Amino acid sequence: MNRKYIALGLTLITATAALAHQGVQNPAVKARMDEMSAIAANMKTLGQMAKGATEFDAVVARSAAAAIAKHASATPGLFGANETDPMSEARPEIWSNFEDFTAKATELESLAIGFSTSIDDPSDLKAAMGALGVNCKSCHSVYRIDK
Repeated sequence: MNRKYIALGLTLITATAALAHQGVQNPAVKARMDEMSAIAANMKTLGQMAKGATEFDAVVARSAAAAIAKHASATPGLFGANETDPMSEARPEIWSNFEDFTAKATELESLAIGFSTSIDDPSDLKAAMGALGVNCKSCHSVYRIDK
């Protein structure tokens, strides 16, 4: 039963993100934003469990980590072309330092792959959240415009 509520929550988060991106005119930018929103939704799932707001479920946690890995692997390809849109949150530094940007996405993918098979209990989850959070912040602090 708990998994149904988590799935419903993820659906609602995804729908909310889709509405938030309605003003984006450039389809390439929208695709990037949707991919980042999917990572955020899965991070939120993990964060809710780590804080105890939802019951810990190793299967759900591992699944969320696997989804993060999948979306992280797609990230460099989505940013390959320097596409712009007034709603974009991407800084130009992505394209002037694309090698570093790609390395950060690859690191996120590697971390998430590891966690997709190793989260067994809440302490594993908290360690995973710490590592994933550091990676996300290292990229967002350089490459994301805060709006």
